[in-house]
Amino acid sequence: MSGTSDSLAERYGAPSPARRALVFALAAALILPASAWLLWVTVSHADPAVASQEIGHEIVGDHTATVTARIKYGDGPVAATCTARAIAADKTVVGEIAFQPTPDQAEHTVELATDRRATTVDWLGCTAEGQPRPR
Repeated sequence: MSGTSDSLAERYGAPSPARRALVFALAAALILPASAWLLWVTVSHADPAVASQEIGHEIVGDHTATVTARIKYGDGPVAATCTARAIAADKTVVGEIAFQPTPDQAEHTVELATDRRATTVDWLGCTAEGQPRPR
């Protein structure tokens, strides 16, 4: 036998070098913008304007709960809104508060008024202008 690859190329035709170059060019045209977009998303969301973390909560009574949170600002203090919810044993929301923290203190303790006794407090986080997702 002279060569299987020669007979296959004669029978079916050899792949065109121009076609291979076209496939690589199209792949690069798709991968480069997608990579640039991913880099932009990563960098722009890496340092939010405001971020928060619940330190703890306490159920004070049948109609009151408190939550303490640590709030950090990215490049500097911004107007932020933070939200917490009080939840009862049957998983219904029995109280909610949205407040604007003062930038001069890192930890904030807020009191939630509840319709009935809460069993836990859910810290939703803080948002700022241009940051729609609470953190």
